[in-house]
This record gives sequence, C-alpha cells and structure tokens, in this order.
Amino acid sequence: MTEYSDHHGPDGLRTRGTILVVPGRGETRATYARFGRRLAADAYRVRVIDAPALDPEDPAASLTGFAARLADAVEGTAAEDGVVRPLVLVGADSGAAAVAALLGRAETPGARPDAVVLAGLPGQASGTTAAVGTWDQELDVRTSCPAHRGTLTEDPQVRRGSLDDAIPDAVLTAAHDSGAAVPVLLLIGDADPLADHEALAHTAKSLPRARLSVVHGAHHDVLNDLQHRSVAAEVVTFLETLRNELRPLITVRSSAW
Repeated sequence: MTEYSDHHGPDGLRTRGTILVVPGRGETRATYARFGRRLAADAYRVRVIDAPALDPEDPAASLTGFAARLADAVEGTAAEDGVVRPLVLVGADSGAAAVAALLGRAETPGARPDAVVLAGLPGQASGTTAAVGTWDQELDVRTSCPAHRGTLTEDPQVRRGSLDDAIPDAVLTAAHDSGAAVPVLLLIGDADPLADHEALAHTAKSLPRARLSVVHGAHHDVLNDLQHRSVAAEVVTFLETLRNELRPLITVRSSAW
C-alpha cells in the first residue's frame, strides 16, 4: 500500500492549490518535510510521494507505472469539490526527470498538472560527473546546508551511494526534449556538478512557457541547500504568478541593489 506524507495549510485558510512533491535518487519523503511545511504554511495542500523506480531495462513501463502512482496520489488529495487547482508537480533529481518525461506522453493517465517545478534535473551521464564514492563526498555533491546534511545522515531509509545509479538515457532524453505546454520552473544550483547547464538553458528556451532560475552557490539538492528559504520563496512566487495567469504580481520599478 502506497504511503504519502501530507502537509496541510493553517486552519481557517482557503487552500490555494495542490502540490505533489516527487523526491529523487536515494531520498525519502522525510527529505522534503521542511520544504513541504513551508509551502503548506502559505495555504497550499502538499503531498510528498516516494521517489520513482526507473528500470533501465524497461524505462517506458517504469514511467507508465509512475504515472499511475501520480494519478492515485493526486486523486487522494481531492476534497468535496475535487482536487484544488492549480495542481503543480515538483520533482527533484530523478523525480524531476520522470515528471518532465511524462509531460511529453499524451497517454499519461490521471489529471494533467497545471504546471511543474523541475529541481536539480540531471544532465546526460556523458556530460556530468561527480565523485560520490563516500558518504561525505555524496553529501558534498548534494548540499552545504548543515541541517539538510543532518537530515540525510540521520534518516536510516536514505539510500547512500544512490547518486551513482544511472537514470535511463531514454528518460533523460525525454525530459530534456519534452516540449511541455504547461508552465515550467527550472531550478538549478550553479555549483551542481550533476547538471548540464548548457542543456538546461537550451531546454528552457525550447519550452513555450519556462523560467530557468539559477541559485548561486547551491549544489544538487537545490530545494534543500543552504539557500532553501530563497528557493522556497521562488517556488511560492511561481505558484502565485501561476494563479494570476502568469502575470507577475510585483514588478521592480527602481532599485539600488
């Protein structure tokens, strides 16, 4: 039986949308507790699911199974009036790759998202490398945030060494070439050794409604790195802009910094 981690907004406030968070390689639902609580505090309904299992021998079947899990998870958030829109999928690492790959599949079951956030989308294996042989090396690739390093280290369900697991090329290719019609926020750390920054820039330019935000000093776990407050603010700004038909709610007219 699939389990979820749910975060609800403050009592008495109207739910502003539904957010489904998809972790990446080695991560657990607990990895995104801080992120989930922060979005929920702004009155969003947040559900964190398990990371996708992507079989390199049959990536297409893996994506189909993952899509069915997503559909079940979304359906389970429905209130009396149905799922509260907008529905936004937030994927990290392999979760981002799986979400992006699904966007190009017309046969994907379940409710289509209104937008997606792709955080730490990995590049093709031939173009990105990182030394992750030891746990300390893996932590250095993931994050410089002491709290997040502690969360990963103290969680017995976190699968160490998982960043060495290859994401199927077919999934990564589909992710970068998805041609998603929905609004997309791409988040990447400029210190992420697993990212292909040139490919991400190309992907962002090829999408009709995409924003590529680079987080200075951030590593691979861009949603949970030292800059997590600013990153969460960027995500909330995206969510609020989405609710306003992609019209920015704030425009800086003059600034000395």
